[in-house]
Amino acid sequence: MTDPDRAAAAPTARPLTGDEYIESLHDGREVYLYGERVADVTTHPAFRNPVRMTARLYDALHDEKTRDVLTCPTDTGSGGYTMRYFRTARTAADLVGDRDAIAQWARITYGWMGRSPDYKAAFLGTLGANSDFYHPYQDNALRWYRESQEKVLYWNHAIVHPPVDRNRPSEEVRDVFVHVEKETGNGLVVSGAKVVATGSAITHLNFIAHYGMPLKDRRFALVCTIPMGSPGMKLICRPSYSMSAAVMGSPFDHPLSSRLDENDTIFVLDKVLVPWENVFVYGDLDKANEFPAASGFLPRFTFQGCTRLAVKLDFLSGLLLKAVSITGVRDFRGVQARIGEVLAWRNMMWALTDSMAHNPDPWVGGAVLPNLNSGLAYRWFMTVGYPRVKEIIEQDLGSALIYLNSHAADFANPDVRPYLDKYVRGSNGYDAVQRVKVMKLLWDAIGSEFGGRHELYERNYGGNHEAVRTEILAAQDAMGLTRAYEDFADLCLSEYDLDGWTAPDLVNPDDVNRIGRF
Repeated sequence: MTDPDRAAAAPTARPLTGDEYIESLHDGREVYLYGERVADVTTHPAFRNPVRMTARLYDALHDEKTRDVLTCPTDTGSGGYTMRYFRTARTAADLVGDRDAIAQWARITYGWMGRSPDYKAAFLGTLGANSDFYHPYQDNALRWYRESQEKVLYWNHAIVHPPVDRNRPSEEVRDVFVHVEKETGNGLVVSGAKVVATGSAITHLNFIAHYGMPLKDRRFALVCTIPMGSPGMKLICRPSYSMSAAVMGSPFDHPLSSRLDENDTIFVLDKVLVPWENVFVYGDLDKANEFPAASGFLPRFTFQGCTRLAVKLDFLSGLLLKAVSITGVRDFRGVQARIGEVLAWRNMMWALTDSMAHNPDPWVGGAVLPNLNSGLAYRWFMTVGYPRVKEIIEQDLGSALIYLNSHAADFANPDVRPYLDKYVRGSNGYDAVQRVKVMKLLWDAIGSEFGGRHELYERNYGGNHEAVRTEILAAQDAMGLTRAYEDFADLCLSEYDLDGWTAPDLVNPDDVNRIGRF
């Protein structure tokens, strides 16, 4: 029995509480940061506050003020309840409820935790209806659908090859890319690395799959899940924004990065045993290559991502409005025009979530998926919209974002405080502390290392910048829509030729046209 199993043991299945989630992370996982192995992610300065922000999500599932929006009955026969997005949607109304639950959870983290548990629910919520896709491992799919739903397990994923030798076929880069080394009676022995396992240090399980150039060697054709405490799994973390904030700043100075850093990792498997019961696909090249589209994950992850980004843009819009009031430029016509542009991006994202929910695509087993075309539109728009919002903030606030003192401690220095109160005050009744508090929050959002990482995330997490465009075309080719567009153009072309109108209801200009009459 895993730690999440023990923590969630109850007469009626229910999600983990915040405390149970924190306790479930004590599983011996190997996390490395700044040259040392992290003894306990729940107490280490790099992870302890992101862990507690995640615990807020779990506690909200049990809170009477939010439970009705966030949860629904399980469909596993357990008699319990779950976070809505972990259950298969069967109607547009289900998807509207899912969208509202995703948004409610995103508001708890102000839209800044992109890989919260509902992100991987985009995959987990498909496993019940689509279990036959995973034949001969369909029983594994059904079991994980049930267990993840009943406990609201927190999965991360790693599905992309590292940026090493990408000009070579996968089978030629076995020293780096994830592949099966050996088949045994107990399972598969797997080695290699993946990119980038966001948030993996504070999750329950990792999910391995493939996205990228088609695989040609069955040893790389693997879709599976691996508990985070599995022997041989190594998480080598990038620099921690949370720890930097703890060492050199304060919550006042780094209000986002100090608690919402989803640390990304170099994700390494060194002869890890994956039990057969945790395998979804192995050795089937077609299924491994088709997974992103055939699994249902693509339209569902774009649905979660668009909703989460819409909440994030609500937050940034509010901050920008406060900031231009503080600097005294809110009534400038140009500033108002650009704020309107930010609000238009915000409105577009919410409208796309409406379209995805209210116009679902029928799927297998009576299930529905969020509208794929709208999801793919979000997937591209986010790559240009988010950087544009960031650019507007930088343009219209300029030096105000760095005309700031170094630390909250400066306000406690009697030699400095009078100057701060006089020279760093804001407009429209904002005092210096209020002004600095808003500007530091906005700088943390867009200008700090944390903010820079978020721009990179919004640009790339949905796929590389070419794939998010070409896959729109590929999807509409597959749906027959591009042929329909050409047919529409052909209809217009068929109504005239060199001799005039061919449509019987239109009148040729022979009686008035003067060209060629002499």
